[in-house]
Amino acid sequence: MVTNMEQKDIKEYEDFLKKHYKGHYAQSEAWANIKSDWKNEIIIVRDENNKIKGTMSVLIRKLPYFKSTLMYAPRGPVCDIDDKETFNKIMEEANKLAKKYKSFMIKADPDVLASNEEYKEIAKKNGFKISGPIKDITRIMQPRFVFRLDIKNKTADEVFFSFQSKTRYNIRLATKKGVTIREGTREDLKEFQEIMEITGERDDFFIRNQEYFEKIYDSFGKENIKLLFADYEGKAIACALNILYGDKEWYLYGGSLNEHRNVMPNYLIQWEMIQWAIENKCTTYDFRGICMQDFEHKNEGLYRFKKGFNADLLEFIEMYKVYNKFMYFIFEHCAYFYRDMRLKIRKIFNRK
Repeated sequence: MVTNMEQKDIKEYEDFLKKHYKGHYAQSEAWANIKSDWKNEIIIVRDENNKIKGTMSVLIRKLPYFKSTLMYAPRGPVCDIDDKETFNKIMEEANKLAKKYKSFMIKADPDVLASNEEYKEIAKKNGFKISGPIKDITRIMQPRFVFRLDIKNKTADEVFFSFQSKTRYNIRLATKKGVTIREGTREDLKEFQEIMEITGERDDFFIRNQEYFEKIYDSFGKENIKLLFADYEGKAIACALNILYGDKEWYLYGGSLNEHRNVMPNYLIQWEMIQWAIENKCTTYDFRGICMQDFEHKNEGLYRFKKGFNADLLEFIEMYKVYNKFMYFIFEHCAYFYRDMRLKIRKIFNRK
């Protein structure tokens, strides 16, 4: 939860985040509330006129059995990417938090391209190391490789006809075959989670439980969440859950049944979601991540699906700063093993 901030400060912070070109839902108060098993601190840097010019939401989690914590800034910090002074001030405050909470490390994955060498140098001068190629996809906390679609000042027709011809064909095919789109409410999250479970089992990835999806819905509010189902022959066969934050929209979760995938329900859902982004005058539609290691994709179907919408494949920086080398060694060699065992146990017990 957010600590040591008054409501007026939170509002000012959220307004800054929503308007900033590097603002991200993962830096919001709502996302910190979802991650309620982490403590949250928000760093704010102001200019000479007392206006916010840089921020960073930091999630802080205690390690089991140790008097030490891990700090993590998902898609932070948020400031002009060439503003060295603001970056330095944000990290000075982060160092104070590390001392306060006995943190052994801070991880960050800002919304900055991995090709930005100047930003890397600023980070390195503040004690950060830049993560190398991904060896284990399960170890990253935010997707490093994402597909993003630029929709700024574009009409629905302009966006639609920018898609690859096969994608346009599949959207039309879904409609022709009788697939319809239905908007869901919080009460439909049980149905959503059941479809996600089937998807996770088929594609071998972990699925959150219904309570987690309810947290997302409640924290961001129904005005910023869109839950869609694709119905076919009287039954939901696919679903998606998206977040609208500021002038951007993110495809957060989506899945489908094993049956009737040939009527292309996921293509029609994505097109409906993109139109929602256009209606809200968004600049970006973010398809989020794909299974990617060193620019080699591990899921051909997912890669082709997102690429077909004419989205750009981007790689983001991932960086970390170590405060306690011994605890960092323990974390790197033990924590992921512990996490993997916990996930396996949760899968056995119906992912509860």
